[in-house]
Amino acid sequence: MLVIEVNPGKDIQTAINKVTEANGGQVIITPGEHITGPIELTSNLTFTLQEGSIIKFKDDPMLYPPVWTRWEGVECFAMHPLVYSNNDKNVKINGTGTIDGSGSNWWKTFKKIEDEDRTLPRENYELRLANLNPDYQTRTGGGGRPSTQFLRPPLIQFWKGQNIVIEGITLKNSPFWTLHMVYSRDIQIENMTFSNPADAINTDAMDIDSSENVSVSNCLLDVGDDGVTLKSGSGADGIRVNQPTKNVHVTGCRILASHGGIAIGSETAAGISNVEVSNCTFEGTRRGIRLKSRRTRGGTIQDIKLHDLTMDSCWCPISLEQYFAPGVLPAEEDTVLSEEPQPVDNTTPHIKNIQIKTLQLQMSEQLLPLSWDYPKRISKMLILKTLTGR
Repeated sequence: MLVIEVNPGKDIQTAINKVTEANGGQVIITPGEHITGPIELTSNLTFTLQEGSIIKFKDDPMLYPPVWTRWEGVECFAMHPLVYSNNDKNVKINGTGTIDGSGSNWWKTFKKIEDEDRTLPRENYELRLANLNPDYQTRTGGGGRPSTQFLRPPLIQFWKGQNIVIEGITLKNSPFWTLHMVYSRDIQIENMTFSNPADAINTDAMDIDSSENVSVSNCLLDVGDDGVTLKSGSGADGIRVNQPTKNVHVTGCRILASHGGIAIGSETAAGISNVEVSNCTFEGTRRGIRLKSRRTRGGTIQDIKLHDLTMDSCWCPISLEQYFAPGVLPAEEDTVLSEEPQPVDNTTPHIKNIQIKTLQLQMSEQLLPLSWDYPKRISKMLILKTLTGR
């Protein structure tokens, strides 16, 4: 097997390209800081970060050219992920090193957009995406303001991947979502650390997006948005693609700062099912379990088993939210956010068959550890067993 060591100052992509030519091999990132632009992985690759190694990405948006992807649940052109895997099989990322997305300037730029309340593209890197996404002004989104076309890149994205293992490494300072798995299957995530500042907006730890057969175990998550996040596309575009997320098992994780420790939605169009979360601890997490969607998102969240969970100092242990408001277009507000009954169609989300068992709460800020909203036949068969608190 071809084995290539990459020392600081040497080009990581050149080494990966040699593995592609050899139809497989290992790239070893040696100790020290490796400054780089975008990286593309390949099939049959073991990508190892040795102890003390740091891959640190440049933060110039123009270095990340448009790629066809899914951004907040809708297929479109967006910025090239920092680490990108496109249609690859048998990829392993391991070791004890760090991948650093240099997110600070990305977050500051987005904060400036929010402070200005800007809704249209202005910068060159936004305008080049707008030219490729002619319907950008009418596309729904979440909290990332997609109408500006400041479509920040995830730190790592697997697009249509299979047989993926990621273990041991630390991911930090992501510009946007940290680990994004789209249309992928057979994934193992083990013993990882996800670290983004608590105020770094949209920096989910991991997003399992229209993917299946995913196991997550013994990870530490401390981020600026949701933790383990499950999605399956948004609205009409997600219904068109119609690829659900299913067969996801999460165990033994410790979740600190996050908006939702385990978050299902809000992009739910193709459905999310057969999810089990067990033996996890939540410490200071805003919401422990968060199921969220809204009218026009579509899909069914079902067959969810949550058990043997400990929550300490969580504002709301369990939240079922069907009025998730970020990104609602002005023309949609009167119906999407209405408290009055609306017609039920294929874009109406549903939640059913949720089992929550053996949940221990400490220092919860809400006396009733369950919060939900939605006016019409959405939630069915919620089962709570062995709930203790103090």
